[in-house]
Amino acid sequence: MQYRNLGNSGTAVSEYALGTMTFGAEATEETSQQILDDYVAAGGNFIDTADVYTAGASEEIIGRWLAKRPAAKDQVVLASKGRFPMGHGPNDVGTSGRHLRRALDDSLRRLGVEQIDLYQMHAWDPHTPIEETLRFLDNAVSSGKIGYYGFSNFLGWQLTKAVHVAGGHHWAPPVTLQPQYSLLVREIESEIVPAALDAAIGLLPWSPLAGGWLSGKYRRDQAPTGATRLGENPERGMEAWKQRNADEHTWRVIGAVTEVARAHDASASQVALSWLAARPAVTSVILGARTTEQLADNLSAAKLQLTAEETDKLTQISEPSVGIYPYGRPAQEQRSRKIDGGR
Repeated sequence: MQYRNLGNSGTAVSEYALGTMTFGAEATEETSQQILDDYVAAGGNFIDTADVYTAGASEEIIGRWLAKRPAAKDQVVLASKGRFPMGHGPNDVGTSGRHLRRALDDSLRRLGVEQIDLYQMHAWDPHTPIEETLRFLDNAVSSGKIGYYGFSNFLGWQLTKAVHVAGGHHWAPPVTLQPQYSLLVREIESEIVPAALDAAIGLLPWSPLAGGWLSGKYRRDQAPTGATRLGENPERGMEAWKQRNADEHTWRVIGAVTEVARAHDASASQVALSWLAARPAVTSVILGARTTEQLADNLSAAKLQLTAEETDKLTQISEPSVGIYPYGRPAQEQRSRKIDGGR
C-alpha cells in the first residue's frame, strides 16, 4: 500500500480508502468489523463514513471497533460527513452553523473520538451562505473537533468559490473533494478536476467501480439479479440498468477493462481501480465492500501496475462525450494536456 498526502495537508493516507456505507445495512456488524480488521492489516489507514450511512449505524460500528482497538485511533485517519437530515424539522438539514454543530457533536459521540480527522460537507447547500459554513468549519478546526475539512459532490465553481472565500477571510482552507469518478463517469474532468488541481485539492473518488459495472459481473442484455446493487434495484439512480445497458460506450469500456485484466491475470475491478488511482489530483480511491472477499480483491489493485500503453488505451476508450461547445474536441485536447501533465 502506498501513501499520499491528504490533499494539501501534511497528513498521509493510503491510496485506497475504506468506504463504510454498507456497514449495518449490506454488511452485518460482525462482517463490518472483520472488513475493518482486514483493511488495516493490509496497510490501509483511511476510513470514510457519514452520519447518514444506515442512519448513524455505520459510525456506531466504527466507534465500537475503535473502542476495542485503542491503538487504531492513532493509526487510522477518520473521515465523516454532515449535511443531510438525521431527524425532522427545517433546521435539521444543510450546512448552517446550527445544523453542523449538532451533526458534528453527534458524529463525535457515535464514533467515540474527540476529533474527526476530515469532516466533509456531503453536498452543496444553496440555502446557507458559504461564509456561514466556512466560519463554522474554521472554528471547528481551531477548537480541535476536526483536523481538516473538505467537500463532497461540489461543482467546479462551488469548490473554487469556497477556496477563495476561505482564503479571503484567512480561514482554514479545504483540503479535499469527494466526487463520483470512474472509467464510466469522467465528466468531472471538464471543470472539477482542473479546479481541484488549481487549488491543490485532493480528490477522493466514490463509486470507483460505477456501482459494480466495472467489476465484470454484468452481461449485455442480461438484467442482474441477486445480491448486487443493481440486482436489488436495476433502475436505481445513475447506475440504472436500462440506460447503461443500451449505451454502446458502456460495453466498449467494459470490454477494454476485461482485456487488460486478462493480460495481467487480474480482476476487472483491479484494473479499473488502478487506472483511477493514478489519475491527476486523486489522493485516495474509496472502496466499498459487502464482504471480506470483495475487499481483498479490491485491495489487490495496489499491486497492479498498468503499462503506459494500457493506461492510454483505457483513457482514450472511456473518453466521455461532452458535445461540441464549450467542452468539445478542442477543449478536450487542451484539458487532456493540462490534466495529464498536471501536478
